[in-house]
Amino acid sequence: MFSLPDSETIYLLHGEYSLLIVILSIVIACCASFTALSMNQRMQQTSFFPRTFWLSLASIAMGLGIWSMHFIGMSAFSLPVSMHFDVPLTLLSVLPAVFASYLAFYFANRRNTTHWSYLAAGIFMGLGIAAMHYVGMAAMEMEAQYIYRPWIFLASIGIAVVVSYVALFIFSTLQKYMAKLLIKVATSILMGLAITSMHYTGMGAVVFYSTMPIAGNAHHVHMDMFMLILSVTIGIAILMILTGLASLLDRYVDYRLNFFDSLTLFPNQRQFERDLDSIEPVTGLAILHIHNLERWTNGKGYAFGDKIIEAIRDMLLSILPAESKVYRIEGNRFAILPQEKTRHETLQEILGKVVSVLKNPVLVDSHPVIVEAVCAVSYSDNIKRVKELFSNNMAVLQHPSIRYKHELIEYDPVIHTYSFESQLVQDIDRAILKNELFLVYQPKVCSENWAVSGLEALLRWNHPQFGMISPGVFIPILEDNGKIFEVTDWVIENVCKQISVWREDGVPDQQVSINIPGSYVTSAKLLSVLEANISKYGIESSLLELEVTETSVIHDIENAIIAVIKFREMGLSVALDDFGTGLSSLSYLRQIPITTIKIDKSFVDGVPSSQKDSSVLRAIITLCYSLNLKVVIEGIETVDQVDYITSIAENPHIQGYYFSQPKTAEKIIAWIKERELSGAVAS
Repeated sequence: MFSLPDSETIYLLHGEYSLLIVILSIVIACCASFTALSMNQRMQQTSFFPRTFWLSLASIAMGLGIWSMHFIGMSAFSLPVSMHFDVPLTLLSVLPAVFASYLAFYFANRRNTTHWSYLAAGIFMGLGIAAMHYVGMAAMEMEAQYIYRPWIFLASIGIAVVVSYVALFIFSTLQKYMAKLLIKVATSILMGLAITSMHYTGMGAVVFYSTMPIAGNAHHVHMDMFMLILSVTIGIAILMILTGLASLLDRYVDYRLNFFDSLTLFPNQRQFERDLDSIEPVTGLAILHIHNLERWTNGKGYAFGDKIIEAIRDMLLSILPAESKVYRIEGNRFAILPQEKTRHETLQEILGKVVSVLKNPVLVDSHPVIVEAVCAVSYSDNIKRVKELFSNNMAVLQHPSIRYKHELIEYDPVIHTYSFESQLVQDIDRAILKNELFLVYQPKVCSENWAVSGLEALLRWNHPQFGMISPGVFIPILEDNGKIFEVTDWVIENVCKQISVWREDGVPDQQVSINIPGSYVTSAKLLSVLEANISKYGIESSLLELEVTETSVIHDIENAIIAVIKFREMGLSVALDDFGTGLSSLSYLRQIPITTIKIDKSFVDGVPSSQKDSSVLRAIITLCYSLNLKVVIEGIETVDQVDYITSIAENPHIQGYYFSQPKTAEKIIAWIKERELSGAVAS
């Protein structure tokens, strides 16, 4: 095996390589590697087929690639002798390659794999590739004989082990990047070169000889490999076709599981949401709502409830035109899209028949079941998209006047106002993430020296569909739907962040007021949010002032007092906002340790033309100062109002459009600087 026979007549044979076939063998190895990596990548994804299925396919593809490369590489080599292969031994040689590939992919997909694991896998894989190569060499039958140069023989095995280890390590390290085509191609080329380098090193270890002269020694004959190459090519092609079909089937099954309801076989909510943005404007949209379905499932089990849904499905299929699209968007709701160009009257007639049929009992397991239902419908004017029609229908179903008496209810924008409100509630989380919410700041000015004494942070929403929405519109909606607390947390963090940015930019510190809604005043979470953000941005608590509404304090006075005490202990200022709009606020002024009173705009509108309003305003200011409270008057818009306030002995702080409308952070600082430079005073 490693030495020439002891004979005086030894004729060494020298072969030649066809460059084109050598290049083809490298390409085959790289393509096989790419196919195997693609299958292995599929194994990382959620699949209908088990992981072992894709692991086996990847191993077979890689093994066949290594095997094919070997025999195509052998075809590139020519000797001046005739040659053929032992078919059983040739086919047997593929097994070590497949086994080595399986081992490689198995280890590559394990978690917490160490370098020792890679080394062990590299040794086994390298030995497997080498075994395939030398078993394939043993399958050669020819007139000549051959031996191996021992050091090159060992080097070829060493190369197989080392290259397998490196390829395995790189492949595992780059596993998460395999979705990127460039990374996968580069890794495939590396693995392909690793396979071919071992092969051609192994071929370099072979010494062909003969003990007798070979006729036609000057003429080199290529191995008769046509049938073998053809068989290998057909085998790889079949494997790739089967892999492609399996992948398509897997994707189809995955699509059906994710986008279709398994019970009714109708498209589900995910598919409906997809279609909301892609379907062109339609004639109309209907939502069939089944009421109290859970009553049947709780009483008789889920199987009974499923049979009710199946009965409704059969009814819909029998009544609706074949071109209509039906979705099961929730457990008890179906969305119905009519066929294109269906007239409103026709659609109303069809839907009327649906709700009419449901008035009759549905027979389930010999039990007559009365299915309570309602159908909401909204019609298109050829401009509205499906998404808007769906929002309208949901407005109908969420309206408090809704009854489940088998009615067909058409959306009426005058009656069903839920659509806009629900849209805002649904969009608020996205608004926070997409920076649709932003803050503006309105200054407070001391009427004694006209210096800016603080800022109030005010929330704004630039909605992509509705444009700039007034805070007076969206804040009550968020409060009613329990969304205002997380928005308040967002405001607190962004105010603290802005104060920190201003400090870094050398802007003099400004105390900033933040509005705290209703019941959040007494929430323990509010304290932790304030402490966390003050610490996070490294600002003094005295730079924050919390504005709490009078009504929220009055409704829970005992807990409000405790909460305000804690705020004060933290070093925060606390202002009572909209003072005077409640009914009992004066009796609580001495109990709550607030620092500031903000007088509502309603007390200022009649000043100074109304003597009564002027007297009331003066009395409130005097009362507040007697309690050592800072006073801020909101809503100052005219010079007459400013003149009246400056005529009062006390000097309250003023906030309003007379000085400045709310501005963004950059613009308000520029306004303050410009005001300081010009030495502006009230006229």
